[in-house]
Amino acid sequence: MRILLVDDEIELTDPLRHILLREGYTVDVTDNGLAGLTLAQTQEYELLILDWMLPHHSGLEICQSLRAQGKVTPVLFLTAKDTLNDRVSGLDAGADDYLIKPFELGELLARVRALLRRSPVLSRLKVADLELDNENQLVYRQGRVIQLSEKEISLLSLFMQHPGQLLTHEQIYQHLWSATGAEVPSSNVVAALIRLLRRKIELNKQTPLIHTVYGKGYRFGEAQ
Repeated sequence: MRILLVDDEIELTDPLRHILLREGYTVDVTDNGLAGLTLAQTQEYELLILDWMLPHHSGLEICQSLRAQGKVTPVLFLTAKDTLNDRVSGLDAGADDYLIKPFELGELLARVRALLRRSPVLSRLKVADLELDNENQLVYRQGRVIQLSEKEISLLSLFMQHPGQLLTHEQIYQHLWSATGAEVPSSNVVAALIRLLRRKIELNKQTPLIHTVYGKGYRFGEAQ
């Protein structure tokens, strides 16, 4: 799952990014509101963690802009503002939750998990003619039901949440293994998993959807 963290306090963002990565999330970080808004508009995230006070655009302005565009990605505000009026302003702007600084990292992780459980993004995904029903763990292509293992479903879900985007080997490792606490395998294991997934979703000369970006990772979707 991919999270965008927008905060200009490096003493907060560094440990927060580290602990989110350790929990198995993919994390993008920026320290100003303009870059944060651009990323939130052009990339797909399952959660946005926004500081209220930011250079160029405040977290409040980012949230208002995204909601005006119809984006429903959950938003968690981090802020030192703790008056009732401030909280009401944040919620009225479209925020889903609100955490006052300073806070315990354990509490933040609990809020993150709760918001991700509510996220509507993951239930059913469609890219080209391939569909993934995450809730029932079923995959379809051109009317054919495709049987996948749990790891293959997890990998396909990651790809389909980020169509057209380069997913690095590190991002794939983090998604598939870090959340379970298992030892990260060699790159050969990941390459073998990719080959198995390709065979199953690209039968009978169907349009390839998994594209290797040599030396970097993989891109999912129809070739541009």
